[in-house]
Amino acid sequence: MGAASVAAAVFGNLLEVFDFIAYGIFAVAIGRCFFPSKDAYLSLLLSVTTFGVGFVTRPLGALLIGILADRRGRRAGMIASLGLMGLGSLTIAVLPGYATLGIAAPVLLLLARMIQGIAWGAEAGPATAFLLENAPPSQRGYFASWQSASQMLAVLLAGSIGFLSALLGGEATMNAWGWRIPFALGVLVVPVGLLLRRGMEEAPRLAESSADGASLFQSGWVALACATMLVIAGTVSQYFINYVTTYALTSLHLPETISFLGTVIAGVVGTAAALGGGALSDRIGLFPIVVLPRILLGLLIVPMLVLLQGVPGWWSFALVTASITLLQVGSFAASLRLLLELFPAQKRSTGFGLLYALGISVFGGTAQIVFTFLIHWTGNPASPSWYLALVNLLCAGAGMVLIRGRR
Repeated sequence: MGAASVAAAVFGNLLEVFDFIAYGIFAVAIGRCFFPSKDAYLSLLLSVTTFGVGFVTRPLGALLIGILADRRGRRAGMIASLGLMGLGSLTIAVLPGYATLGIAAPVLLLLARMIQGIAWGAEAGPATAFLLENAPPSQRGYFASWQSASQMLAVLLAGSIGFLSALLGGEATMNAWGWRIPFALGVLVVPVGLLLRRGMEEAPRLAESSADGASLFQSGWVALACATMLVIAGTVSQYFINYVTTYALTSLHLPETISFLGTVIAGVVGTAAALGGGALSDRIGLFPIVVLPRILLGLLIVPMLVLLQGVPGWWSFALVTASITLLQVGSFAASLRLLLELFPAQKRSTGFGLLYALGISVFGGTAQIVFTFLIHWTGNPASPSWYLALVNLLCAGAGMVLIRGRR
């Protein structure tokens, strides 16, 4: 397979993730536009709840487009998902706010998020399976890790736009129209992504033996539960990283420039961690890359957020954000190969897509709601750390069970 096909898969995945997560990064400004309230907490809670709705429809996209990708090829599924994401992002980019449309504005915003949810649910299965199936045998972890790397490149891009908007325009510009910039840019680039994907070579190993998926069905619910736990922990941790701008603005009361800079740092560190984690898993095995970072994150996340609460400066914010990102993304990128190889090639797009979408729908869709609620309820900005510690330690145990089952 040519490098152009890999680039097309990665570029399209980056674009879809960028359009999907931009909402979470700009949640504060979107809340002020579509859910104006004298209570800043209520405005933010409604905004992040609408962000969560985008996750509800992800399993539907994973099922419908996953079946299409397994029957007609990965390329067909990836083209369909990218087109849907463009439609959802266009709606958000041009949709007038509550002051103009009244209650119709948040309703239409909700529908746009549902379309985006279908699109991203449809993207994950075909795109990630495509990368794995076209990898050399000795680089399957590295190739699969490009899925995570493209997500972190999207975080970097969205954070950079937010940082520049805050630096150049300030809060007033951000609230008025600055938050629309990433969605408009995403729409403008969609045609490029579609053209690249139309020229992709199809994955050559769709007809490979289904023996690589036998372990999942032999292990039954134990393997499925452990795989789901890996997705849950990766999702909750990742969406805390995506939440750091909102967290810095509303809980730490840092300036907008520093808050968005945290997302930029996460994007840079996360891209390197994803590719490094995937490559190292090919060289030294899955256990030290998938399991050990989860143990470290589970043990260190509470003191890290306590430090951040006690010393809420730019350096502590940058240090904690980089540390969480390094451990989370490196581990999750390496675990993608482990999850993909649970399924036979003929059902991999649908199987992995549904596993990924269901785990993310429940725990990714509620992550920012839970973080916002815990901070408001306890009055403690470090309170989400206990939730993060629990899921990461459970993930470490689940990873050990799955890796042992491969031997």
